[in-house]
Amino acid sequence: MVEFFTTNPLGIALLIVGQVLLVLVPLLLALAFLLYADRKIWAAVQMRRGPNVVGTFGLLQSFADFLKYAVKEIIVPAGADKAVFFLAPMVSIVMAMVAWAVVPFNDGWVVSDINVAILYVFAVSSLEVYGVIMGGWASNSKYPFLGSLRSAAQMISYEVSIGLIIVGVIISTGSMNFGDIVRAQDGDLGLLNWYWLPHLPMLFLFLISALAETNRPPFDLPEAESELVAGYQVEYSSTPFLLFMIGEYVAIVLMCALMSLMFFGGWLSPIPGLPDGILWFLLKIIFVFFIFAMVKAITPRYRYDQLMRIGWKVFLPLSLAWVVLVSFLAKFEILGAFWARYAMGG
Repeated sequence: MVEFFTTNPLGIALLIVGQVLLVLVPLLLALAFLLYADRKIWAAVQMRRGPNVVGTFGLLQSFADFLKYAVKEIIVPAGADKAVFFLAPMVSIVMAMVAWAVVPFNDGWVVSDINVAILYVFAVSSLEVYGVIMGGWASNSKYPFLGSLRSAAQMISYEVSIGLIIVGVIISTGSMNFGDIVRAQDGDLGLLNWYWLPHLPMLFLFLISALAETNRPPFDLPEAESELVAGYQVEYSSTPFLLFMIGEYVAIVLMCALMSLMFFGGWLSPIPGLPDGILWFLLKIIFVFFIFAMVKAITPRYRYDQLMRIGWKVFLPLSLAWVVLVSFLAKFEILGAFWARYAMGG
């Protein structure tokens, strides 16, 4: 049986399909409850109940909403380009999902363990903007088109900062493989060995850039109701709109996973002596998602000029300076010996 799945082309194809389903099915199920948690956290901050009717404590509300979208009528604007109109949400969700192929959930638990995993994720996530642009343009309406242009400028701006922040982490480990990055954070002091401490300034920049990259409040300007009547997806309904929403949440959870891997030790236990495992990785994703939800609930929306100014005049210079600093320290090994003694508890 083992030989069938390692040498036979059909067996290899079945194994790959099984691995993909093992990642995507739990991910999609988790999205329903993360969306529920997002709404409940927002409701708690605003001192209201949130979903509490469908199922126990409203736990089935997300599934009811998904069913509602699935059975509603699909309406296409008369002047829309139908082919591009329907292709746009598919591009959005597919690009968000294929990035998970290189995300390790535990040591060795990854669909594709490639040496350039970070480069792959960065390249694939950059293509998500095409789904937004295609959706806004194909709708044949000015408001969606303006929203898509905003989204393109916003995502490109903050991808630059995210890329430079990631370069600092790559220099620290000498690898673009997520497994190597997590193993480099392993040590006797648990969470003090993780990169949240030496890269603390960039952790905050990465969090804010991730919010802007995924169009989360306070940077949800491509969807600003007061200006764009809900933005690039305003002409979409039913399943196509659902695909846009799922793609956006998959991208949000991906950013939470990247922060967990690069700054919080991935599957490593925060307490020395306790076993490492996938449970720690999932708890860290939930923790980062909670921060995303709290930011959404407590911060007002930025103006678009403020968003662009922060991206290009603040985040870009700071992240570039950080790369220079980390490169200098790594080249001359100024803090290498000190950090090695510190990590070993010496």
